[in-house]
Formats: sequence, C-alpha cells, structure tokens
Amino acid sequence: MTTTGTGTTLPRALRHLVDHTAATLDATNREITRAATRSLAEAGTRTPLDTASRAVKWWTVQADRRRPNWHTPNEVVLSTPFAHLRDMTAPRHRGDDVVPTLVLPPQAGHSSHIVDHSAEQTQLGTIAAAGLTRLHVLQWRPATAATAHVTITHYLDVVDRSIRLLGGRANLVGDCQGGWLAAIYAALHPHRVHTLTLAGAPIDFHAGESVIASSTRVLTSAFGLAPYRALVAAGGGVMPGRAVLANFIAIRPQAELARQWDLLAHLDDDAHVRRHRAFDDWFTHTQDIPGAFYLWLVEHLFRRNEFVRGDLVVDGRRADPAAITCPLFLLAGETDHITPAPQVFALADVVGTPSERVTMRTAAGGHLGLFMGHEALRVDWPPLLAAVRALS
Repeated sequence: MTTTGTGTTLPRALRHLVDHTAATLDATNREITRAATRSLAEAGTRTPLDTASRAVKWWTVQADRRRPNWHTPNEVVLSTPFAHLRDMTAPRHRGDDVVPTLVLPPQAGHSSHIVDHSAEQTQLGTIAAAGLTRLHVLQWRPATAATAHVTITHYLDVVDRSIRLLGGRANLVGDCQGGWLAAIYAALHPHRVHTLTLAGAPIDFHAGESVIASSTRVLTSAFGLAPYRALVAAGGGVMPGRAVLANFIAIRPQAELARQWDLLAHLDDDAHVRRHRAFDDWFTHTQDIPGAFYLWLVEHLFRRNEFVRGDLVVDGRRADPAAITCPLFLLAGETDHITPAPQVFALADVVGTPSERVTMRTAAGGHLGLFMGHEALRVDWPPLLAAVRALS
C-alpha cells in the first residue's frame, strides 16, 4: 500500500474514482438496455432492407464530418501563434457609439466556434442583436510543438493587447474557461473592463458537485501533477484535445449514447439530422492545448483554487478578485454537471462590485447549452445583454 505525502493511501484515494466509474457504467448499461429495447421494437416493424438502409444512412451521417467554421462575417485584426482576434462588427456598425465587446470562448480542447455555432444558434449574433454591435472575439488556435510553452502570461497579454486595440476599455464576456481568464484579467486590469459577463465559468473550483473537480482532488492528493504531466508528455508537450473529449464523454457516456440513438430515431427528420451534424462537426473536432498553460491551470486553479481565495499571483502581481468593481453579470446552468452554479456564483462573494450591481441568472439547461442552446440564447442572454448595453 502506497502512502502519499498527505497521508492518503493510494487505494483510498482511488476508491472515489472506482465508485464514480461504477455508477457511470451502471447508468450507461441502463441506457443501453432502454435503447436496445426501443430499437428491437422498431426493428420488428421494418423489413431487412429498411433496416440495412437506415444503418447505412446513420453511418453516413456519422462519418460525414466537416471542420467548424464562422457563420458571422469577420476579419482577423490581430494574430499570434496561439490566438486570433476577429472583428465581428458588421460594416454598417463600425462607427457606432457603443463600448466595444470582447468575447473569450472556452479553451477546453474544442474550437472557439461554439460562440458562433450556426446561423440559428450564435452567441455572437445574440450579442450584436442586443445592440453591442462593436463586437470582437478571441479565437484560441490549436497548440503545436512551437506553442507548447504558452502559458497564462501569454493569454493575459493577448487579452490586454486586444482591449488596447479596441480603445483601451471593453465589455468582457467569458464562457467556461474563457470566463476565469476574463475574471483574472479584470482583477489585474480593472480599469480596462467596463462590464464583466461570465457564463458557465468555474471561479470556485471546489464548490458544488463537480466530477472534474472531485477527480482532480483525488488524483492530485494521491499523485500530485504526475498524471497530468504524463498526459502532456505523451502529447509531445501539449494536452491532446482528444483526451479532453474522451474525459467529457466518460463523465456522462449515457448522454452520448442517448444522442446517437436519438439520431437513429430521427433519421427521416432532415432538420434534426442537420442539427446533429452541426453539433458533431464542433464536438468531435478537437484541438490541443498548450501543455504549460494546461499544467498551470490544474496546479493553481483546479488543485489550489488560488483565485477565489485571493492567493493567485501572476508574474509577481496578485490577481485579487476584490479589485473587480465593474458591473458583474453571471449566468449558470441549472443542470450543468461540468461547472455547477455555485462555482460560477462564487465570484459575487469575492469581488469589490456592490451587490446591487451584480446580476445572477440560472438557465434551465446544461453546460454547452449556455453558449449555443436555443433557449439560453433566446431567453437568458438577451436580458443580461440588454443591461450591459444600457451601461454602454
């Protein structure tokens, strides 16, 4: 029996992971049983030729993958080896007298296109429709061997360069990991952030019931950063995006199974097939993360939770959340299993923003739905953005 430096025995540390895995497998088996029952019942009403035809069509849809792309016309106005700043402002709005808005998408093994998912589901379009027409987004580029060394300093610097290019002050919108990046930037440069809007952003990494947070605590208490360093080393200095995707699926594999069976049940619904393809084009198109950046966030945020504690130091400067005094808008998902609402709303307790200038809202859906779901974009984002526009 191996004992860690914290006195935790290895079997005890791993037992939590085993228990979670067993529960996940049990739920998956139940879903498979239900799906198989539905499939068999349906198969009894079809000829062998019909069944074969549907199988071919299902496989064709699954195999037909395309690279995600931007649906909003734009141009790159600043480029670095790890990020592009894209100007999404429509030509007719270039001279609008409104504070610029900068969006920081998630940075978790997928492309930044989730904020412009489709012509019908676009967070960028929702922002522009609210009157925040001078609109820019930072696109995180896939990591390579040449950018494996990029860390938090580089990301904060490109945010700062972008806001300076926009005039020196902006409304900052951060989704998921782009959210904690936006919050840290606001703490270090409060005079450059006009308003701060975060959606599904982990701020208190140890709050709520989060599988990712609990598994990180178990792994790091038993092995330190060794498992994460091993993943990065195996990726040649980067965190492989495919490993991040595998982890997301492993958290709730029954959801992925249900999605595939749902496609099978709606193969004759062209609109459903188009939506499925659009999501899969983004979901399965992974991109690698700079290894230095990934290991930094695991150590200082996931493991030590330094930002919300007020202990985070970046390049010799303390990123104190109390330095944030601008209007604050927080959006969480009611069924978000990646970033539970308490992780998001924790920022309200540590900022210097007066309580009357803090708005917290809970959307009905889960994590990804916050950024590209029809209901969140139609119901939850507009009132928050209208309040930002009124201040801008």
